[in-house]
Amino acid sequence: MLGIRRAAARIDAATPPQRDRAVDALRALAILGVVLGHWLVTALVADGGALRAASPLGAMPWLAPVSWMFQTLAVFFMVGGHVATRSLGSARARGGTYVGWLRTRLARLFVPVAAVLAVWTVAAVGLLLGGASFVTVHTVVKLALSPLWFLLVFAVLTAATPLLVRLNPLWPLAVVLHVDLVRFGLGGPSWLGWVNVVAGWLVPYTVGAAWTRGELERPRAGLLLLVGGAVTTALLVGRAGYPASMVGVPGAAVSNLDPPTLAAVTFGLAQCGAALLLRDRLRRALRGHLVWAAVALVNLSAMTVFLWHQTAMMATTATGLFAGRLPGLHTVPDGLDWVAARLLWLPVFALVLGVCWAAFHGFESGGGRRAGREPGGSRVVRVGHRGNTQGLRGTRRV
Repeated sequence: MLGIRRAAARIDAATPPQRDRAVDALRALAILGVVLGHWLVTALVADGGALRAASPLGAMPWLAPVSWMFQTLAVFFMVGGHVATRSLGSARARGGTYVGWLRTRLARLFVPVAAVLAVWTVAAVGLLLGGASFVTVHTVVKLALSPLWFLLVFAVLTAATPLLVRLNPLWPLAVVLHVDLVRFGLGGPSWLGWVNVVAGWLVPYTVGAAWTRGELERPRAGLLLLVGGAVTTALLVGRAGYPASMVGVPGAAVSNLDPPTLAAVTFGLAQCGAALLLRDRLRRALRGHLVWAAVALVNLSAMTVFLWHQTAMMATTATGLFAGRLPGLHTVPDGLDWVAARLLWLPVFALVLGVCWAAFHGFESGGGRRAGREPGGSRVVRVGHRGNTQGLRGTRRV
């Protein structure tokens, strides 16, 4: 414990005083929310000789509040918009070019993806050659690679950041509103909903840009987003027929997330408002060495955790098949006994994710690393979101 405290103190001492630690905390909470949400509401059911995807939300819709707690992508996109707009402004102030800035940011996103694609290409071929059914291979590969959709959307928004610096979030929100009105109110084509994949996540991204512009510093801004978003979402669910779950449920007629609906976007605005209201409390809490060190480490591993958490769950599920159908792992998620059993599996998933982190974290570390030497000869690798920090000693840039 003494060694841990000393290491935490070193990380704290190496953190520039101007760094907004609340930004890192919100990003870490968003990533962990997505991971826990997937582990809790995604099940792989052993059905004969195949595995199929299922969700406890299908049999137990009253568990929908779980999705409200752990569907935190809007907060991630808000933080991403805030960091990207600050980073771009900082790069321009230093005389950097847009192309160089974009190349660096996209490298940090896509370099770790190479390992995921390589591993799952080999795994899929091996499973098929080993006699696994196509249904099983399709299910596991789809779940393993499903996090990649976020990278594509995030990359598009990142590339468009110079156009979004001054964009009011009401404009993409209006697009989402009209798309849903045509789809659900006027019987328009279902494919129109895919416009919301960009427009829906553009809303919190531009909220982040408004944060950078200083328009959301007053508490009433966060309160307005929280109350307005929550009330609007409640009306959409209660009166307009939108699903209560903020994640997709297999077999459901409408998904709030695939593609995003107006209800998902307004709910995301409520989450963004809550996040903005928490900033001061988070800053005070992160003055402690241990808490800040934990947040910093999660941020340093954010891409690895995000890309490999589904693989960790599926590796545990596949390995467990050798012991038979295990409760909470291979059984149908249709009762509280499954929920209780699944909670017991979460530490195992986390342990396997730790193994994945040890094996593949180097790909994330390689994206954008810059090393140097202090006057005394010690090695310094700087990490952080440009415009928010100058770096953390002993870590890397993300």
